[in-house]
Amino acid sequence: MRLIFAGTPEFASAALDAIVAAGHEVVLVLTRADKPAGRGQKLMPSPVKQRAIALGLPVQQPASLRDPAMAPALAAHRAEVMVVAAYGMILPPAILAVPARGCLNIHASLLPRWRGAAPIQRAIEAGDPVTGITIMQMDAGLDTGDMLLAESLPILPEDHAGSLHDRLAALGARLIVRALDDLSAGRLVATPQPAEGVTYAHKILKTEAPLDWSQPAPRLADRIRALDPFPGCTALLAGSTEPLKVWRARALTEPAPAGLPPGSLLSAADGRVLVACAQGGVLELLEVQRPGARRVGAAQWRQSLSAGAPLAFEPAPPR
Repeated sequence: MRLIFAGTPEFASAALDAIVAAGHEVVLVLTRADKPAGRGQKLMPSPVKQRAIALGLPVQQPASLRDPAMAPALAAHRAEVMVVAAYGMILPPAILAVPARGCLNIHASLLPRWRGAAPIQRAIEAGDPVTGITIMQMDAGLDTGDMLLAESLPILPEDHAGSLHDRLAALGARLIVRALDDLSAGRLVATPQPAEGVTYAHKILKTEAPLDWSQPAPRLADRIRALDPFPGCTALLAGSTEPLKVWRARALTEPAPAGLPPGSLLSAADGRVLVACAQGGVLELLEVQRPGARRVGAAQWRQSLSAGAPLAFEPAPPR
């Protein structure tokens, strides 16, 4: 099929590769503007732009799709369909109407659960046992269009946002190729999303990083997985000014001693780092990172603390 592809991050790159490998004609790639990155804040192209250039595809990076000239410019490419994957820009009705067969979106959840910007992270944070990919016919709403294809994927106990992202990207790439084949053959059937079960996956903010010890340990463990690799959860030892990144942790079944406030470090003869949480729960920290240092086992970090160091973490600041 002759199509326009719109996407920006690595998640979308996998789909672009699969579409090209399947023999579809990508007449234009839309992606977001280059952004400063790294210590030098050098302008860097998006992963989709890098991949499109490597594939020899034409690329445009419009600042907005609401310019009245955009719809006629896109229509001139005579694309049958537009494929959208984590583009990061809302498509106004005039753009949605450009391709003869509409715009297909690759969404990283089983709609209508987790509409919005961060479905992968919010599914892990909520403790969901399963997620998936939905190929959706786009409309003017926020991830509200009819469902065309969907496939589930289990969320494994060891999954974090990065690992689940990679598995969902591969699934999304496979499903969009199938959807395009079915669309071309007239086999694609649209199903309205159910009205029940709608949730919204709000954008991940850096202000969400501090761990709130007044929450239950299982919720904290899920949150740590959800915010890995970005922005990573943090904890501040009492009296310290350097936040400690917490990359891996697990909720324990044994309760904390009665009367300990949340955030207290429990004594452990084997050097394990155990933290009291809400409802008498205990969270064991497994992997942490000091600013400017590499990730280490939490027990190694605890051994590095000076004698007499406070044995509690500060409460999380209000958000």
